[in-house]
Amino acid sequence: METENKVNNIPEQETAAALADPAVVGPYSSDQGFENEPELVDEAAFEKTVVEIKRVTKVVKGGKKLSFTALVVVGNKRGQVGYALGKAKDVPSAIDKAGRRAMKALVKVPIVGTSIPHMVQERFGATRVMLKPARPGTGVIAGTTLRALLDAAGIADVLTKIIGSSNPHNVIQAAIAGIRKMRTREEIAALRQ
Repeated sequence: METENKVNNIPEQETAAALADPAVVGPYSSDQGFENEPELVDEAAFEKTVVEIKRVTKVVKGGKKLSFTALVVVGNKRGQVGYALGKAKDVPSAIDKAGRRAMKALVKVPIVGTSIPHMVQERFGATRVMLKPARPGTGVIAGTTLRALLDAAGIADVLTKIIGSSNPHNVIQAAIAGIRKMRTREEIAALRQ
């Protein structure tokens, strides 16, 4: 008598054969083709930049618990950039955590030549960030926080201005929101058709 797998009512011989053959795709397999399948990312091509490290404390019944937070920006200098915050008991672990999280939150940056396609202004909290395209040879005219983000993205010529709070978290979030709004000429033309 053939035994059956209790969960899926599939004979055990078929289940064993499916596990042995990697080409077999099951009904709940992760190998099925999805429409919005994420791109495979080569982590070696990405550069990690630490924007800010803070020592934070949590007051508990027994006293204070010390830990560190690290704000990290990752980018491949070819139009992909991401950022994240990591928290751990020591600095290297916090940086490592933030780097891994940032790799999961990558944003595609539209680059035209060596600059951005058009001017964009975005707000986050009390921070307003303006990004403006610049002629080749201008360089990245930005503060330390925005410079880290734009260099990681691979933008060589851009003018920036931070109005209001210069909190690194707010600056990066506003800049990322602005980058997400940017469209190239071709993308706008495709939308109009």
